[in-house]
Amino acid sequence: MWGIIIAILSGMVMSVQGVFNTGVTKQTGTWLVAAWVQLTGFAVCFLLWLFLEREKVGIPALFQINHKYMLIGGLLGAFITWSVIKSMEGLGPAQAVLLIVIAQVLVAYLLELLGWFEVEKADFSWQKVIGIAIAIAGLIIFKWEK
Repeated sequence: MWGIIIAILSGMVMSVQGVFNTGVTKQTGTWLVAAWVQLTGFAVCFLLWLFLEREKVGIPALFQINHKYMLIGGLLGAFITWSVIKSMEGLGPAQAVLLIVIAQVLVAYLLELLGWFEVEKADFSWQKVIGIAIAIAGLIIFKWEK
């Protein structure tokens, strides 16, 4: 149940953040905003680690992980911030988020099917493919204007 609540909260916060970031870029620049988002996010995460996890896990643990390529999450985060800003700028919040979510589901399902990046491999499911197709149809209906 907590997973569902947190996922809903995540989607809500991501949508609001995208709108805020896009608004700030109208007075500044996209990369400056992306840098600010990453910097302030780093500060919050570092402080939370300092007070909540420092005793459990230290910074050296980052460099002892098995697959070093997984450390590029921050680089991906910078691209995510930029791409959300640009897609909201071009499509508006609702269409951008709908496309982003469909792309997330599609790529996540492919990662599960292929078992890439230490994701537990899943069997092919027509039910999931139909669900993705329905989401794409929903996007078309959502975008359809007379």
